Amino acid sequence: MRASTDPLVPTAERYRAFAEVEARGMSACYEAWAAGVAADPATVALIDQLPAVKRQPNLVFSAARLHGASVGKYPEFAAWLREHWTDVAATCLTHATQTNEPGRCAVLLPALAALAGPLALIEVGASAGLCLHPDRYSYRYRLADGSERMLHPFDGPSPVVLDCDVTGPVPLPERMPEIVWRAGIDLHPLDVSSETDVAWLDALIWPEHDDRRARLGAAVAVARREPAPIVSGDLGEQIEALVARAPAGATVVVFHTAVLAYLNEADRNRFAEQMTRLPVRWLSNEGQSVVPGVLERLAEVPALLDHMPASAFILALDGEPIALTQPHGRSLHWLAPEDECHNRRFNRTLLL
Repeated sequence: MRASTDPLVPTAERYRAFAEVEARGMSACYEAWAAGVAADPATVALIDQLPAVKRQPNLVFSAARLHGASVGKYPEFAAWLREHWTDVAATCLTHATQTNEPGRCAVLLPALAALAGPLALIEVGASAGLCLHPDRYSYRYRLADGSERMLHPFDGPSPVVLDCDVTGPVPLPERMPEIVWRAGIDLHPLDVSSETDVAWLDALIWPEHDDRRARLGAAVAVARREPAPIVSGDLGEQIEALVARAPAGATVVVFHTAVLAYLNEADRNRFAEQMTRLPVRWLSNEGQSVVPGVLERLAEVPALLDHMPASAFILALDGEPIALTQPHGRSLHWLAPEDECHNRRFNRTLLL
């Protein structure tokens, strides 16, 4: 579990880790705010009024921005937070970090397209279900040599275009995978038809990420045309019943991004065991130490680990690492064959 999401870690340490690992290089505003909180006992005491699971930097900052906190320097933010704490705290208590970034589909698509279809998709931690429509978006993959590869839905270009820088021997698809069924699970599903829920999705986008904010509206419009059913409940309790609902003859793919970090270790281990037992392909895109066993398998390539950004996610298929990804889908580094000595099962079964 990342320090910033671990309720057992002291608040100041959670915010310091968020500043140094997650926000650095991705949001100057959030890096400054988190570092400021970590060094400010008065603001820490304020945040400590919340239950430990609700003290996450991303949740507190998003709630503040929903209520009008302006992007700026930390002293101004701290003063604003004290003045508006009642409203911010109430939102933290009733909301969760349900970032629904469709850009993440760009790093998932090559793995999905390489699986034997047709596919039935199940996303755990689906939020509003925007990542359940990878075949409804257009993609612009930028290769290391400066060239670009475009991929569009079967019926033509999408109003949502996802950009992704790729390195390594990425198996970029020539055509979209055939997806015949899609569904999700979330503790508190968001409704794409609700302006209130969409406003929360907007607040969850980090301050400087204007491209993501512009893309959100277009992705919501796509999802509204073909809403995917999202079951309300705990992923460990709901997954088996949902797998059983998938159509016969389809390859069932259970996938998730930035979700398991919010589970405790016992629940993560239990979910991983379910994935090995169920008749599914399991595609995870999580922080480096989140999915049981994945980082240990990647550790067999120490040269790769030496150059891996601390914020990088690991994309894994059936528990085997296949790529490194930027958390919001902006870049994808596919592991080279020589890096996959630990990944024989992936090489052998990807196309089954």
